[in-house]
Amino acid sequence: MSTNLEIGIVGLPNVGKSTLFNAITKAGAEAANYPFCTIEPNVGVVEVPDNRIQVLTDMYHPKRTIPAVTRFVDIAGLVAGASKGEGLGNKFLSHIRETDAIAEVVRCFEDSNITHVSGSIDPVRDVDVINTELCLADIETTQKRADRIAKVAQCGDKTAKAEYDVLKKVLACLENGEPARKAGLTKDELPQVHDLNLLTLKPILYIANVAEDEASDPDSNPHVQALRAFAEKEGSEVVAVSAKIEAEIAELPDDEAQVFLEELGLPEAGLDKLIKASYAMLGLINFFTAGADEVRAWTIVKGTKAQKAAGKIHTDIERGFIRAEIVSYDDLIACGSEQAAKEKGLVRLEGKDYVMQDGDVTYFRFNV
Repeated sequence: MSTNLEIGIVGLPNVGKSTLFNAITKAGAEAANYPFCTIEPNVGVVEVPDNRIQVLTDMYHPKRTIPAVTRFVDIAGLVAGASKGEGLGNKFLSHIRETDAIAEVVRCFEDSNITHVSGSIDPVRDVDVINTELCLADIETTQKRADRIAKVAQCGDKTAKAEYDVLKKVLACLENGEPARKAGLTKDELPQVHDLNLLTLKPILYIANVAEDEASDPDSNPHVQALRAFAEKEGSEVVAVSAKIEAEIAELPDDEAQVFLEELGLPEAGLDKLIKASYAMLGLINFFTAGADEVRAWTIVKGTKAQKAAGKIHTDIERGFIRAEIVSYDDLIACGSEQAAKEKGLVRLEGKDYVMQDGDVTYFRFNV
């Protein structure tokens, strides 16, 4: 995974996908009521909502502050037959291959003024259309690889045989209409298909796009209920948002946006919910570096060790790693300053095998 989280936003035409993308990234992709309005993928970069970075900025008064960011890639509305080139087909499936996760926008609102590509609202059917296309695209990719190494595997090459067995396992799952996530691949088997960038191996998050008047209580919407029941079976999450409300929030200054959310009975913006759910789904955490020059958030996978985390900043720091000087964010804030935390013995020296924790404020000692 790259330093920043990257999420591909997919959905059928006219489900509110580009409206949502515009709102959360303020990127201004055209959102029109007709299929294939999005021709090239639009990319928007948004800050990861994390109050801690502002608190650290107030404490250190650095020259600059760099929050963690998430890249959203808006991909054209998929349709049945996309894997075979229908609509705008494979061109867009290739754009999703580069992302860390997929967010699938599903229409859960009724509006006679906005046509639905299938003529009615049925979130589970819509999800099935898209997931089938992703499966079909993955079958093609996996089969090509399997065909290519079959002869080598048959000649007794152990490496090729091991890979071929994994590919057959994935194919059996996909041909059964199940995503590659369900193939039950072990830690040893996953690297065999890593460079295929299989779409259905990526974690998926469903975004239920609801009407404005349902945003504060989306679970009363039968379409959302049906989508949640489907996602639960698959082991996926559903985040309910109103793209229309997000679009209105995007037009407001931060303080007014907060008041607007409170008036609607919403504890947080849909973007915050979406990024938090994505972080949880991918097992991501943030650690910080802080000083007079810069306060910065760094995104890593939960369980990353200190030396590997140092490599996020620079490969030289990872290579020449000596020790990590660490204070937990909560201890630092409770003490009021780094000096006070040191005096209380709360700044620790950790070795290369220390497992980084969310909120660690870190200084890496290294020698190259």
